[in-house]
Amino acid sequence: MDRFNRVSAAPFSAGDHDHGACIAGAVRNAQRICARRGVRLTRLRQRVLELVWSSHAPVGAYDLLRRLSREHDGAAPPTVYRALDFLLEQGLVHRIESRNAFVGCADPAESHAGQFLICRDCGSAAEMHDRRVNQAINRGAAELGFFVEAKTVEVSGVCPACRAAEGVPSGAR
Repeated sequence: MDRFNRVSAAPFSAGDHDHGACIAGAVRNAQRICARRGVRLTRLRQRVLELVWSSHAPVGAYDLLRRLSREHDGAAPPTVYRALDFLLEQGLVHRIESRNAFVGCADPAESHAGQFLICRDCGSAAEMHDRRVNQAINRGAAELGFFVEAKTVEVSGVCPACRAAEGVPSGAR
């Protein structure tokens, strides 16, 4: 698969997944991107990014606030929302509209529309990049004379781990 046709499989990978490496990699990428763009990744913004990446399940702003409040006195909703706005603007996180929540971006160096596979059972979300999906949306919108301002595709289903827990073989439907 090329750069724009891939799935970030980590959320649905086997139990040997090194989640700490995900967080560390996300922070390194964020630091490089912010330095290249001349914007500040403050300690607070970095911490919010780490909290978003602390799970592959979408996390809501108030959950982030609750977790951040344990570490920072005076953390308030505007604090978290400003940090999330910054992370969204820089492409470091995505908003999952159906859950009113956020997930870390698997490829923040490239501007792209979000495509997500979201497990209805455990809540994990895998980010997918398939340019054919984007092309189909653009083509269909153009045929209807519709101007696309933003695209997020969210697909609900069941991840491999939850399917296995239900006793459903991996390849079965």
